[in-house]
Amino acid sequence: MTGTHRTTFEVTSETHLSPAGTCILGIGADRGAAGLGERFRKALSDDRAKIVTVFTVGGESFAVNGKGSSTMTLDHPTDMVWRRSGYVCGRTVAIHADQIARSFPESMIRRLQDGARMEVEMIVSIPDQDG
Repeated sequence: MTGTHRTTFEVTSETHLSPAGTCILGIGADRGAAGLGERFRKALSDDRAKIVTVFTVGGESFAVNGKGSSTMTLDHPTDMVWRRSGYVCGRTVAIHADQIARSFPESMIRRLQDGARMEVEMIVSIPDQDG
């Protein structure tokens, strides 16, 4: 895990990591995009949706803000990807994210490289259209 990618980052349920995976920050996750709860997936598939994801490693936390989209299919069985761009595919769980792999604190990356466990909390909300 290098955490050097400039436009995305990823968490996967796969248990192996290739050196080319510069965006992968977590492996061995308990689900991919397709495994997210139905109610959560429906909310995230709204163009008004906002998503906050908090990553915690060894007591240190890092938050990422992004958006949902009606074009999200959330059907990838192993991967979840947060993107700086508006590109959407079955792995995409957030677009227009305000952080990328390179944004994560080096201390968190080092802990992950040493095999630390990462917890991921995803919170989706749909702002009121009138406000």
